[in-house]
Amino acid sequence: MTSEITLFVNPTAGRGRGARAAQPAASALRDAGFSVRTVLGEDADDALRRAREAVAGGTGALIAVGGDGMMSLALQAVAGTLTPLGVVAVGTGNDFARALGMPIRDPAAAGRLAAEALKGGDVREIDLGRVGERWFGSVLASGFDSRVNDRGNRMRWVGGRFKYDLAILAELAAFAPIRYRMSLDGGPFRETEATLVAVGNGSTYGGGMRICADAVMDDGLFDVTVVGDCSRATLLKVFPKVYKGTHLGHPAVTVHRVSSIALEAVGVTAYADGEPLGALPLTATCVPGAVRVLGAGSDPLL
Repeated sequence: MTSEITLFVNPTAGRGRGARAAQPAASALRDAGFSVRTVLGEDADDALRRAREAVAGGTGALIAVGGDGMMSLALQAVAGTLTPLGVVAVGTGNDFARALGMPIRDPAAAGRLAAEALKGGDVREIDLGRVGERWFGSVLASGFDSRVNDRGNRMRWVGGRFKYDLAILAELAAFAPIRYRMSLDGGPFRETEATLVAVGNGSTYGGGMRICADAVMDDGLFDVTVVGDCSRATLLKVFPKVYKGTHLGHPAVTVHRVSSIALEAVGVTAYADGEPLGALPLTATCVPGAVRVLGAGSDPLL
């Protein structure tokens, strides 16, 4: 294990928390004896290029500092490699870190956890979802939830869970069921009217909404939550239950556990890890053990 570690930083995450968080995280790693090199990048594409260069150059770990967008970018650099990923979650949603039980908005603790994991070989191999060349760690959203995500991302004046609550109320005004075509594990396509289809490698999105509450990140399967065609009144009753995961017991909700899913729908944009993925149709595949995360498990680091 090389002693040089790469800190992959989004300085704008969490309204500037990313820049402030980098220092205590770096200090914790240096105090543990590691040499720390920081990667910023002029934009997302440049940052990803630099992160991939660090991985290809043999860095001991890529430590991502930021929110779910930064974690998503880091996954593109480390997925399918032996380079472990460290998580310093200081963004708005932090769903990737939350699903793994990692520290949230405590960069010093996250830095110490990464350092201890590197020294002790504490790494967990987890699955990732893949759509084409794009990897995702938490949830792929399509339908009402992706429209909420789109609106929430435009609401720069408010942050955290409250932003998504407001976006939900705004999207309800234009709510209409969506006709999906869906194929599970390569089976025949079936048509269904639904409010949303969420493909979960992890359990939460939107800053703690447990849409795929029972999803496990190392079982080789997605949990696909389908909220069927329902009225605005029903949706208003069901959607708040998402924060505790109790929506899964509602008659309008079904869950499928699959290794792949193909989705088709007109006029629907998918989001993965809170980032726009593109318009449907798409096929998502669960790739077992695609990334190694520091401090999220106890498997020996090889």
